[in-house]
Amino acid sequence: MACPRSPYKLMADIFKNIRRFLFGWANREFLTFLFYLIVAGIFWLLTTLNESFEQELKIPVRIVNVPRNVVITSGESDTLRFNVRDKGFSLITYLYNKNQQPISIDYRRYAGNNGKGIVPATDLLRLLDARLPASAKAISVKPEQQVFYYNNGEKKNVPVVLQANVETDMLYYIADTTFSTHEITVYATPEKLDSIHAVYTEPIRQKGLQDSLVVITHLRPIDGVKMVPSQIKVTFHTDQLTEVRIPDVEVKGVNMPEGKVLRTFPGKLDVTVVTGKKNSKTLTAEDFEIVADYNQFSADSTAQCDVFIRRQPANIKRLQIERQKVDYLIEELRVED
Repeated sequence: MACPRSPYKLMADIFKNIRRFLFGWANREFLTFLFYLIVAGIFWLLTTLNESFEQELKIPVRIVNVPRNVVITSGESDTLRFNVRDKGFSLITYLYNKNQQPISIDYRRYAGNNGKGIVPATDLLRLLDARLPASAKAISVKPEQQVFYYNNGEKKNVPVVLQANVETDMLYYIADTTFSTHEITVYATPEKLDSIHAVYTEPIRQKGLQDSLVVITHLRPIDGVKMVPSQIKVTFHTDQLTEVRIPDVEVKGVNMPEGKVLRTFPGKLDVTVVTGKKNSKTLTAEDFEIVADYNQFSADSTAQCDVFIRRQPANIKRLQIERQKVDYLIEELRVED
């Protein structure tokens, strides 16, 4: 009976076979070719990166030296896109540098007298060249001028208007929608403040919703206007639909002449509603009001009158009364001597 080989002997045999395969005559030729191919590729890359290229880059911008009584309403933190010409090595450094310091624009130099400051393209290119290495040259900049707006603290509060198209699954509905805040503060020039009566959220779209949905949405920007906060939290609360029967809702007469009382048969009716499970647990007959209008049935010669719902709670999706017509009679109230 042959003795099994030890694990160490087995591993040694495996490595020997791999080495024999890699350094066989045919594979030795392939490895030599691969080595020279890699060396040639590295040489080509170094040669290419040593040439000059033109590349679009981005750099942040900030407004500095702003007086304490001045509020920058836009453009305080922005980004410039510019085309720069430089050698490939430098461009790669710029492309992958995530800690770029922003360009500083002096408020005192560019602020106008109308709540608006403009930095021309020539000054932007000059500021860019000061930040670039000696070998680099800024060719063009976008936008062609940097515009920022400011005011002296004028503000007002305006309501937030939700723009949403949210649809639930067939067996659910949106029971409530809540906001982290219903109004925000806007800063702008007095003329622009007079024209702002509300701010709008970015559109929210969702289909097939079952669970409650929480969305952090930005407010739609307005040129020259600073919004505080600039985003809000919107929560769509869902509930599962269910059918529930509310018994014994009293029928009442309305617009009855003085001294007359309406008696209906039956005097109470059941109401069937479709609503959310949470809402259904709190419903009572007092939450509904079924009425018969004297102005509608007084001229009718039949012995029945129409009834309808005049009052019902919120979040009722469908409602049905036990019957649409009831028998009735009108009683005269006795006046005591």
